[in-house]
Amino acid sequence: MATLVPPSARHPQGLIPSGQLWLPRASLSACLRGTMVRSTVGHTLRDEQRINRFPATPLCSLSWWFEGRSEALVADRPDTLPGLHSPREAYPGRWVLAGPQTRPSASYCAAPTHAMMVMFMPDALHQLTGLEPEALTDRFVDAQTVLPPDWVAMCEAVQHQPGNAARMDCLEAFLEPRWQACRPAQALQVQRYGDWAMHLAQRAAISAPGRSLRQLERRIKRWAGLPLRELRGFGKAEQAFFDTIASDAAKGTVKWADVAAGAGFSDQSHLCRVTRRITGYAPQALYDGIYGDEAFWAYRIWV
Repeated sequence: MATLVPPSARHPQGLIPSGQLWLPRASLSACLRGTMVRSTVGHTLRDEQRINRFPATPLCSLSWWFEGRSEALVADRPDTLPGLHSPREAYPGRWVLAGPQTRPSASYCAAPTHAMMVMFMPDALHQLTGLEPEALTDRFVDAQTVLPPDWVAMCEAVQHQPGNAARMDCLEAFLEPRWQACRPAQALQVQRYGDWAMHLAQRAAISAPGRSLRQLERRIKRWAGLPLRELRGFGKAEQAFFDTIASDAAKGTVKWADVAAGAGFSDQSHLCRVTRRITGYAPQALYDGIYGDEAFWAYRIWV
């Protein structure tokens, strides 16, 4: 069954421990990256604490709301981040399927909310459903309009489970036989983005006739929704994120030049540019947000 990751002993004071990360059973580790669950039911939040911030991501996601609802916050301009007073848009449908996101995003929960977001590797979602991640890139769609009928029935079944553990069991019981029937012969088990991007390139090179660079890039984008160059960028950014957490961050002594070098960036400025593109924030501002701002709970539960 899925494993609930215990909360960090370094959870910041003054922030509610409202987020949970569930890791998939081993047989689904090449299919699911993880599941984020968030409940603010029973907590008192200020308006600015009702914002949820998410990075750009190569993953696809499927979301449920068990209580309350979220609205998308819309930035005034493409180069700005939405805030408390930004326009809001309702997400489509009862359950929402999202493709890879090339820009950071944010949402707002006006009332206490309990929600779950299952994060799929995009090539696995393609194998399971036939959907093209490229067609879903930077989109949020009504899951009932695009998923196969048996998936919609699964969404309904998950909706009515009595708790988070039961919801994960229901989801994984549905996915496991389908994934075993369609998974690649040599599926990657470790799902760090950098390793996955390399593995995807290797699969593309041997999976079909035609091995020119253009054909390989087209194949990878069809499976993952993003070009290989962007996937490798996510890999470097993720490595930098974990390097930061592993450093002496508790004492506020993160050396960003060392983090940049360790993650394969050309220099600290390169790290800053990529971090801004993926999260909307410079590395130090992102670090400060993770340890001091309720809105960064999705980043915090990965620590």
